[in-house]
Formats: sequence, C-alpha cells, structure tokens
Amino acid sequence: MNDTYDISPEHFLWQLADNGVAMITLNRPERKNPLTFESYVELVELFRSLDGRRNIKAVIVTGAGNNFCSGGDVHEIIGPLTKMDMDGLLAFTRMTGSLVKAIRQCPQPVIAAIDGICAGAGAAIAMASDLRYGTPRSKTAFLFTRVGLAGADMGACAILPRLIGQGRASELLFTGRSMSADEGERWGWFNALADPEELMTLARSSADRLASGPNFAHGITKNQLNVEWDMSLDAAIESEAQAQAICMQTQDFERAYQAFVKKEKPVFEGN
Repeated sequence: MNDTYDISPEHFLWQLADNGVAMITLNRPERKNPLTFESYVELVELFRSLDGRRNIKAVIVTGAGNNFCSGGDVHEIIGPLTKMDMDGLLAFTRMTGSLVKAIRQCPQPVIAAIDGICAGAGAAIAMASDLRYGTPRSKTAFLFTRVGLAGADMGACAILPRLIGQGRASELLFTGRSMSADEGERWGWFNALADPEELMTLARSSADRLASGPNFAHGITKNQLNVEWDMSLDAAIESEAQAQAICMQTQDFERAYQAFVKKEKPVFEGN
C-alpha cells in the first residue's frame, strides 16, 4: 500500500507524528466517547489499512475528556439492536469482532492510553491492544452481562484470561463489575499506571521507543504472539526459528551488528 495514502476519519481524531507514531482519539467526550455503527466500521477499515504502511510504526489509542470509551452508544447502537432480526444481529457482532481482529492483525504495536471509563467495547479495544497504560482513576468493565448479554463478546473469553488469568477473567465477565486501576496493574492488565496529566507522556514515550526499533521485526513478534496461541511447544519453537531466520535477512539486523562493532546506537529503518 502507498505510504502516502491519506487517512481522514470522520468519527474520531487521527494524528501522525514525523517519527511514525500515530494517535487515534475517540472524540465524543460529552458521552464518554461511545462508539456508533459508523465509528466501528471506520475503525475496522483504518486498522486493516495499516498493513504495509511502513511510515506508521506504532499506534496510540486514547479518548478525549478524561475517559477512554464507554462502549457502544446506548441510543445509537443498543436501542436499534433490540429491533434487529438474527441476520442483522449476527452481522453486527461479527463486525465488532472484526475490530479486535484488525487491531491484532495490524503489524504495528498498538498502545491503549486509558483514563477514566473503559467499558464494554472500549474494554475490548483496550484488550486487543498490545500494551495498556492507565491512571489511578481508570475503571475497566466488561459490561455485557449487565445488559442481559454473555460475557463472550469480541473475543473476551479467549483473550482476557490470557492477560489476567482464568479465574479473574471469569469474575469480570460473569459480574460485569469494574476492575480498578490497582487491580489492573497487579493482575497484568496495565503495563503501568501514571498520574492523569502524565498518561500521554508515558504512552508517547513507549510508542516513540517502539517506533525507533526494528519495525519489521516488531511485526514478526506480534504475528508470532497471535499464531502461537494454538500451537504445540514444538510447533511454536519451529515457527519462531523460521521467523527469526527471516529477520536475520533484514538490513536492520546488519545495521545492529555494524553499530555494535562501532560502539554506536543502531538506527533502524524497518527493512
């Protein structure tokens, strides 16, 4: 895909820094940044478009107005869903799952910067991200059971136990209660916490560090994290052997060696 392809979303904010760090900001702060049918579709299309975009090296997802995302908009999504037939409902649930798949399948590391409310589909977006940073006032809830639905939504029963453990995930998915920031950090949901005014500094620092690294190799790492979920140990070790051999053919590998010989810091270019 052409690196100069323009991204101009209608339903959230998009910024791309010179170093290749992109930022998606869910921007309906008066409603705690809920998703609509249109914003779901646009997010899916955006993350799918990132494959092959070598100028985009890391992505931060955050929310405006001291909240991350309150989930699907009650009036614009939940209400209409109660009137849909089975075909329409299944099309919707498959589309929401496509967002999680698109986040996982894009080669760039995705960082969720979470302040305030992170609920429902917002929690699923955070769950699909590679790294999560929060604040002491972050509250994460998989709310589905509280509106009469299963906790099995957008891959939560597959991914959440891998992040925080089966028992903890089961509790959150059965009860729909909020996971506090302290719990989230102890359980491995958050990579780190920061004061609200320092959250974006932390997220950007992490993204900058990733963006300056070997981006092709980062994409390989992310792919292996995905595909090795259902592999035997023997298969995983062989898969990683092949993946690493591919990385050893890159110019970044040679750059790292030459920098080591010269006692310099390597400058990676993603090829």
